Amino acid sequence: MPWNVAFIGTGVMGAPMAGHLLGAGHAVTVHNRTPAKAHGLVSLGAKLAASPADAARDAEFVFINVPDSPDVREVCLGENGIIRSVRKGTLVIDHSTISPKVSREVAAELEKLGVEFLDAPVSGGDIGARSATLSIMVGGSDAVFDRALPLLRLMGKTVTHTGPVGTGQLTKLVNQILVTVTNLATCEALAFARKSGLNLEKTIEAVSGGAGGSWQLANLGPRMVKGDFRPGFTINLQQKDLRLVLEAGEEGEVSLLATSLVHQLFSAAQSAGYGREGTQALFKVVDGLSQRH
Repeated sequence: MPWNVAFIGTGVMGAPMAGHLLGAGHAVTVHNRTPAKAHGLVSLGAKLAASPADAARDAEFVFINVPDSPDVREVCLGENGIIRSVRKGTLVIDHSTISPKVSREVAAELEKLGVEFLDAPVSGGDIGARSATLSIMVGGSDAVFDRALPLLRLMGKTVTHTGPVGTGQLTKLVNQILVTVTNLATCEALAFARKSGLNLEKTIEAVSGGAGGSWQLANLGPRMVKGDFRPGFTINLQQKDLRLVLEAGEEGEVSLLATSLVHQLFSAAQSAGYGREGTQALFKVVDGLSQRH
């Protein structure tokens, strides 16, 4: 059955995700701080709202995909936030990667109005968003998860209920540790291969199918080799995620040595002006260290 759906945040990830909902026949109202980024969806039949409150007014489901914790607070609880218009019984699903504490705070405020909430961060990058093969990690009650599942399956291949609100974000932080450390391993491996005189394309082909294979190697490795640093996910956003990881690690007294190193190397990438490039641009920093000798 078609639903009235709002989608707030139609950037690199949000636009194709909203597009899948629209393509499935749901009535989609979109809002983005930069309205031009929503024009593609409007041309396909979505309605454009002037604010999060306007977008949520008639929605049965409200999806959010914005950069950081303050953005989610503003979208949900701000002067023009969805809390100003959202109806009792509406389900808010936040796909942003933010602080687990903020997810719980927002959920508690919405709950006072009878509005349900799921924190549902995603992994898979722009490729996964376009192909509807995202991994979606969902925190919330069993009943609310079951209610959202048919819509989430329109955007993700792996949809996992991780526990109560906040656990989706914590699971995403686990994912980001794996992603960033594996990205560094890919950079180091290819820098070593280049310095050793190996053909990089053949090297990737040779090791991808074995124990050294990874999503990062298969998807970002070829981009590193070609010098293609266009963003599927920017270094600036990755640094935001790593900040959340390190904050959570400090609170939980967890040693995150490799993650701390990746964070420092990404800081070097930002200092070199690569912050808006894809995370594969870390290769320029790592490879550059080898090329100096």
